[in-house]
Amino acid sequence: MEKFHYETNGYNKKEVNDFIKRVIKETEGIINKCEEQKDKIKVLEEQLNTYRRVEETLKQSLINAEKTSDDLKKVANERANIIISDAKNDASRIINDALLRAEKIDEQTDILERNIKIFKRKLKIIVEQQLAVVEEIEVLDLEK
Repeated sequence: MEKFHYETNGYNKKEVNDFIKRVIKETEGIINKCEEQKDKIKVLEEQLNTYRRVEETLKQSLINAEKTSDDLKKVANERANIIISDAKNDASRIINDALLRAEKIDEQTDILERNIKIFKRKLKIIVEQQLAVVEEIEVLDLEK
């Protein structure tokens, strides 16, 4: 605290006026600084609110991304199950077709084997008949 000199009519007016001017300047400085701080606080509060909105938007985006990811996984699993089911059905159909063809080939093989046996028997009969004809020719040639 400042001390003033005492004069006849009270304190030294110049010292008091200088002190008051300094107090006014300091007070104005403090007021200006307070105004600047208020402005800065206001700007920072606006930024904070903006960041809070951004944070909330990001949170919502993450939630939506997780939901979308879960939905995509679900759809992918469903499609995979459908593909697997179709593949199993196709495999079963292919196997059944192959079995049917194999049965048909077996039947054809059996028929061919029977036909070969019949052909052999008939050929044998024909060969035997031809051999008999040849033997008859020899017998006829000898008798002449």
